[in-house]
Amino acid sequence: MSAPLDPDRRAELVAGLAGVRGRLAAACAEVDRDPRTITLVAVTKSFPASDVASVATLGVTDIGENRDQEARAKVAELAAATWEIPPLTWHFVGRLQTNKCRSVARYAHVVHSVDRVEVATALAAGAERAERSVDVFAQVSLDDDPARGGALTEDLPGLADQIAGLARLRLLGVMAVAPLPADPDAAFERLAVVAERLRADHPDAVAISAGMSADLEAAVRHGATHVRVGSALLGRRAPIFG
Repeated sequence: MSAPLDPDRRAELVAGLAGVRGRLAAACAEVDRDPRTITLVAVTKSFPASDVASVATLGVTDIGENRDQEARAKVAELAAATWEIPPLTWHFVGRLQTNKCRSVARYAHVVHSVDRVEVATALAAGAERAERSVDVFAQVSLDDDPARGGALTEDLPGLADQIAGLARLRLLGVMAVAPLPADPDAAFERLAVVAERLRADHPDAVAISAGMSADLEAAVRHGATHVRVGSALLGRRAPIFG
């Protein structure tokens, strides 16, 4: 059966998705891009598994989570459910600590937040134990403050080489979060330059994960292939998770 959902909540999700799709289409038209080249990742942190199932039935099957404990619970709940939903691609988008890598490697198809060699090594070891492979983005700091997550730009080549050399990991490209209160256009323009330099050594690393609810248009203007959208899609209702 389909995921249980009250009509009012379904209407909220339909409206949210229509708004996000409209914004993506307009942003792509502005720079002559095809919206189909952009992966919309629905960031469902703090919302229930039924919302995950529902957005999947609306056509969004790339699901982002940023806390391992919550993500594991949802993966398990949906795996055991009788709801008829399309296959999901799970994205881990939160900052990743080495002690969580083994767990994340068991279910995540894509990890957006690999910002240190230690994280890459631990994630690869976890993937080896799980006998699976994980696609990863190298996270870059756009304000040169590694305390907020992300490798410094001068450290990116070494990190990328390390990721590319690990058998269970595949380097997709770069990820970044626009720093506040900086201009997102300037931030993502810088990210585009970083991405271009990375492709000189890793020509298959063509993806750019950038842009969230507030700044997805700027990300699209500067080449984002993946946008991570939470509130613009799911709303700001009181979450069930803390």
